[in-house]
Amino acid sequence: ENFLQKTSAPFSTNSYDAFISPNTLNLTSFTKLMKKLQEIHPEASRDKIVDALLEVRKNNKGILSGLSINSIVERTSVIL
Repeated sequence: ENFLQKTSAPFSTNSYDAFISPNTLNLTSFTKLMKKLQEIHPEASRDKIVDALLEVRKNNKGILSGLSINSIVERTSVIL
């Protein structure tokens, strides 16, 4: 009955300060991250944003987990 109410997200998707634990940058998180970056950088294409995110990941030893959403946004913005 209350099963769905007890199911919680890995982190608050409303907070860009939330920390991402390993393997939780799921599709929903990625979508929200992309939306945030597209709002900040409307001139950048989706492909350019994805390339910048991949560079952030490469510069962070190949992982994004452990970085806050704000940190990912800031580092990606520097590249863009």
